[in-house]
Amino acid sequence: MTQLDPEEAQQNPKVLSFIAELRHWREVAGYSQKALARVVGYTPSYVNKVEHGTVIASHAFGEKADEQLRAGRALIRRWKDMHDTLGDLAAARGHHDLPDDDPQSMPEPDLLVEHEQAELTYREGIYETRIRRLLRNTGSQPVTQYLIRIAVDKHPGDPERSNQLYREDPLTWEEVGLSAMCGDETMSWRVKHDRHAFKEVWLLFENGDGRFPLYPGETAWISYVYTVQGHKWGEWWQRAIRLPTRRMSLTLVFPARLRPVVWGIMTSMTAESSPFPTPIARQEIDDQVVFTWSAEEPPLHARYRVEWKFRTPDVGQNRDMERMSPAERMRSLDIVQEGEPILLEVARPFHLPDEAEDARRVVTQLVSTLERVRRVHNFSKGMGLAAPQINIGRAAAVVRTAEGDTFTLLNPRICDESAETDEQYEGCLSFFDVRGKVPRPLAIEVEHQEVDGTTRITAFEQGMARLVSHEVDHLFGVLYRSRMKPGVEPIPVAQYKGTGQQWTYR
Repeated sequence: MTQLDPEEAQQNPKVLSFIAELRHWREVAGYSQKALARVVGYTPSYVNKVEHGTVIASHAFGEKADEQLRAGRALIRRWKDMHDTLGDLAAARGHHDLPDDDPQSMPEPDLLVEHEQAELTYREGIYETRIRRLLRNTGSQPVTQYLIRIAVDKHPGDPERSNQLYREDPLTWEEVGLSAMCGDETMSWRVKHDRHAFKEVWLLFENGDGRFPLYPGETAWISYVYTVQGHKWGEWWQRAIRLPTRRMSLTLVFPARLRPVVWGIMTSMTAESSPFPTPIARQEIDDQVVFTWSAEEPPLHARYRVEWKFRTPDVGQNRDMERMSPAERMRSLDIVQEGEPILLEVARPFHLPDEAEDARRVVTQLVSTLERVRRVHNFSKGMGLAAPQINIGRAAAVVRTAEGDTFTLLNPRICDESAETDEQYEGCLSFFDVRGKVPRPLAIEVEHQEVDGTTRITAFEQGMARLVSHEVDHLFGVLYRSRMKPGVEPIPVAQYKGTGQQWTYR
């Protein structure tokens, strides 16, 4: 464990950059130092010293923190920059006391995916994933291994809840049952990372009978299959385009008796999330429902996220929402409920464009959660969701109009509003059992940013002004109760007569 002079650490930009990245992702995930220490297997004192620059984080700590905080290798990139810089300093001074983990990872091979066919099947409480890829070696060296990932997250909006689940009931190699093939040859494999909810494996172009590298110019189909128990698998499935890919196709197979509903969300290099550009095809075959979708030339780094809902819950896997109160439904969909401190805190702005990837990640989660919520309630007036409501303390919100158009707001603030106001009933997903009559301006102007850092001012009127004002309030720790006139209280949703109707304006 490398000790640093605090003043020296504060003067080293690479150390400061790693510390800022770690704090950022820890706050995005909603972890305290103590909570992070617990899930990565280190002491709170160690995490505190890392964040104060008196100890240089080990590579093992960086890897575990990156995985648990779902930082997408951002922490590791910062760690490598820091390690390289301090390594140069140590060498110049004759010191060799940096962490002894090997920070080097094997370079990505020059590969092209001609076609990826991904299939997810659910039967008898088990999810089975089957991936087939036609790989072409476009480089100058033979390819001898291929990295794959197996990751699960039952509650993507509630990391503490997911971490507790997998600590108590971790994903095991026995249940995963991984098998892989290259053409007709069985592939051996070597574990790179083995965590409670995350596995990384090198598929090897070899087996007990010999080796079969993929040489330059050659193509080969590889396939792999694994299973996960239903209670460990969330109702979503994401495919990330990490290599240049010419065609991708998705298939989901669910029992017809569960009456499945499926939808898809795509994100790319911008913060905007959007539905799949073409519909997902649906076909009933015997006692199954088969959903299929494909894309030509999917952009590099794009993410395709498929989500579903079983309208007839599977026994032991889903609760019957019809028996829940409105607030219980929202809680079951991972919406933070009133009483949690994060709803009263000011959300931290994004530094754009430097934190563009962070913004994209948060917006994707917002749109995904909003889509799940929309499936269980009729929002005739439109709807919105702010990042603190999914336990992320960052300044991002999405608003969907009654017609289905979605607006993304990053670092928004109301910079002007009309003197004319009106009062209408509002609901809030964070206390959905009541409705409150709230005065709002009839028109507002909102300053906000694009993911590239561009600042814009957008005007909203009437219903959209109300929706946007509500979500901007969330980012400043304000709930609509505090906007109501003195002496006026919300009414139970059972007494509210406006469900299924739009707000009215003269």
